[in-house]
Amino acid sequence: MKSRESRKIDHIKYAVHLEDGPRATGFSDVQVMHRCLPQVDRRKVDLSTSLPGVGILPHPLVIDAITGGAEKVTHLNRKLALIARETGCPMAVGSQYGAVRSGEYADTYKVVREENPDGVIFANVSALATPEEARRAVDMVEAQALEIHLNSAQELAMEEGDRDFSRWLEQIAAICEQSEVPVIVKETGCGMEREDARRLLDCGVSILDTGGAGGTNFPAIECCRNREGNKELIEWGIPSALSLLEVVEAKGWQKGIIASGGIRTALDVFKAQMLGANAVGMAGNILRFVRNGGGPQRAIDWIRQLLEAVKDFYTLTGCTRVEDLRQVRYYVTGDLAAAVRALPYGEK
Repeated sequence: MKSRESRKIDHIKYAVHLEDGPRATGFSDVQVMHRCLPQVDRRKVDLSTSLPGVGILPHPLVIDAITGGAEKVTHLNRKLALIARETGCPMAVGSQYGAVRSGEYADTYKVVREENPDGVIFANVSALATPEEARRAVDMVEAQALEIHLNSAQELAMEEGDRDFSRWLEQIAAICEQSEVPVIVKETGCGMEREDARRLLDCGVSILDTGGAGGTNFPAIECCRNREGNKELIEWGIPSALSLLEVVEAKGWQKGIIASGGIRTALDVFKAQMLGANAVGMAGNILRFVRNGGGPQRAIDWIRQLLEAVKDFYTLTGCTRVEDLRQVRYYVTGDLAAAVRALPYGEK
């Protein structure tokens, strides 16, 4: 089996079996103020939201990038696309970088569009891609947006990983300049700091996916594959809630924000939107449903139940639409409160 294909299969295996963390996401430090007089009719709660250039979405949930690039995962992408189709979730495919360079395994990605012909699909390449390679990735899945993933900690944990990240911003700017679809930049589990978020927005990125620490841990996955890797990378990263606050501070809300990284519950989804996210990405939960014998229908049922639970939290804070969430009162405790004090927010 080729090394890239073997790596993709390893990623799925360890993503399912490893626990989240070890960093906490920080969302448990966000305390929401209940409204004893909600003054809303739950039946009128509308979860629809929007992303720049992508348009109106029926709800905030996005199926984040998981896999591709190996024949053995084609069936998995087909199942994920079916889940996306039945629930109305946008879906990001796994990295197509190898496929656009070699032409191999394109079918492992194309199956997503075949299964979900009318859905919102995000193509996905590395920051090393050229504008032409990015265009081919978009064409491969007829994508409505292009996701560029940032994974420096994962690369450093990989024995065969990249070591030169000096041209990432330059490459991203070149892709943005030539892309015919909106560009999303996604961190893959180590979070975004506000200055980096500003630089990305300034170079033409339309949407930032905050990808904080606390969920699927790619350095940990790579350390399972590479026993000689730097194990301390497993604890590296900005917790998800703090990463979201950093991107909001960078005025990411003026464009688009997807919050991700260990978001596992309806309350997490609600808190992420309340803090400023347009949408919320999930991968680990959904992957486990599919891989652990539950199949697509179990994942579909779970997503529908989760979205109904999100409506409960809208109701209990007096909200009927996403714009109302900006008025919800909350406070922060624990490590997140310490971070907010140490890294002042709201400065001009």
